Amino acid sequence: MNTDTSTRLLDVHFANFLAERCKLEGDDKARFKVIVEELSLAMDNGHSCLELVDTDVTMVSASSLVSANEMTPLILYGNSLYLHRFFHYESRLASQLALLAQGEREMQDEHAAKERLDELFGPDSEEVDWQKKAAERALKKSLAIISGGPGTGKTTTVVKILALLLMTYGTDLRMALAAPTGKAAMRLQESIANSLANVSLPHEVLDKIPTGASTLHRLLGYRRNSPQFKHTGKNPMSWDVVVIDEASMVDLAMMSKVIDGLKPGARCILLGDKDQLASVESGAVLLDCIKSLPENTVELKKSYRFDSGIKKLATAINSGDGKGAWEVVAGDEVTNVSVLRNSYFDVIGGKYASYMDVVAASGIDDPKEVFKAFADFQVLCATRHGKTGVRRVNDVVESYLKRAGYDTVADPWYAGRPVMITANDYSLELFNGDVGICLPDPADGMMKVWFEKGDGTIKSCLPYRIPRCETVFAMTIHKSQGSEFREVMVMLPEEESRLLNKQLVYTAVTRAKEFVQIVASKKILVYALQSDYPRSSGLSQMLLQ
Repeated sequence: MNTDTSTRLLDVHFANFLAERCKLEGDDKARFKVIVEELSLAMDNGHSCLELVDTDVTMVSASSLVSANEMTPLILYGNSLYLHRFFHYESRLASQLALLAQGEREMQDEHAAKERLDELFGPDSEEVDWQKKAAERALKKSLAIISGGPGTGKTTTVVKILALLLMTYGTDLRMALAAPTGKAAMRLQESIANSLANVSLPHEVLDKIPTGASTLHRLLGYRRNSPQFKHTGKNPMSWDVVVIDEASMVDLAMMSKVIDGLKPGARCILLGDKDQLASVESGAVLLDCIKSLPENTVELKKSYRFDSGIKKLATAINSGDGKGAWEVVAGDEVTNVSVLRNSYFDVIGGKYASYMDVVAASGIDDPKEVFKAFADFQVLCATRHGKTGVRRVNDVVESYLKRAGYDTVADPWYAGRPVMITANDYSLELFNGDVGICLPDPADGMMKVWFEKGDGTIKSCLPYRIPRCETVFAMTIHKSQGSEFREVMVMLPEEESRLLNKQLVYTAVTRAKEFVQIVASKKILVYALQSDYPRSSGLSQMLLQ
């Protein structure tokens, strides 16, 4: 997603092309061209439509290129202007979700189901058990949406839900776990394994709960060199229950394809954090669903994992309390959340020097140890350019490592170089956002790029074979979604920017499990938390109709 707000050459040419065919004249034609430019830019910035004022609605309605729901390039839905493709995705998804949300499941023995709920979650008490509420909802609804921040127990809840479904509806239910990226799928798999180790279940139920997770691309059956998938409404997936983690990352087009690929009668459980950034691509599907489908939604409100420092900071960020957030990071009350004002490049360099020591000691024999060391610390940047942007940080880190004696220049594919894939390659099963590390192959000594797959295994590729990629000692906050690190350093720009908003800062901070350092002035942090980034979308309204 491009978060720039300036019109691109592509927007201009696209607008010129349509304006010459719009059959409007004079000022109306000129205004039509401007609107199409704005629509094209909005699509690139993640919006699914462009909101128009009433006078513009009347004007564009007179064009032969605009209709309410016909085969025209532009679609007008109320005051929202769409490109035809995005309207098709959104309207189809709305009808699919609405139908799925209406699905009510009958239980032959509700008393037995209540006993199982009490056994897994404990009896009802004065304090609301939101995990138990989510399980009750998932038992009765074909679509269940479970939202909660880090540490609220989404994965533990879904493990118990799967157990309840198996015990209530039979152990022949076929279940699948999926996430938008390989990294998120691997995290889901690890969380499921940890949760299963801490829950007491009958063996016949335990054996049926899936322990492997896949990417959505693999779940749907990707086709080489094609945007289409194997599983569609005409050839649906075989799963009775599909669980999708990190649902906030799923864009409009992908979610439409996933819901379309469910077989009749299947259940879908969406897990996610409504306060995180929306998907990199178009739409804000999870948030729209939560807004418009309250009967299918439960928000987990109690955190079990985070210490008071990170939790306190995240709460201040979510409430837009810039002053309170600054007091947390700049004060002495907590020790694992701090602001870093000076010498931050030395701190970053020192962290990655320690990582490179692990590469030298363990890389050839145990790539998993290298991945574990890399996940220990990550720099997250709000921007790609500027003093605190991704490109400069990566350059500075490599220069620091070179001065420290690590060979990071002689060959661009040096041992320990972390890279992120920026283009999908279905033949290699590598997708945008996947992170690999360059290490020598113990079999032949050749330098290869190693990737952790969703099932926890390691695969390698020769550098010249992998798709487009970039070094990621630092990555953008958008690209960090679905990942988790022991410690993060969040770098905000020195000047006010429309790129900054509280969802961005919240997403960055909640990538950390133990420690957070922030590089920012009080002025910039307060500015960021006063800003919001709502997505223009008609999905919520369509779901209500």
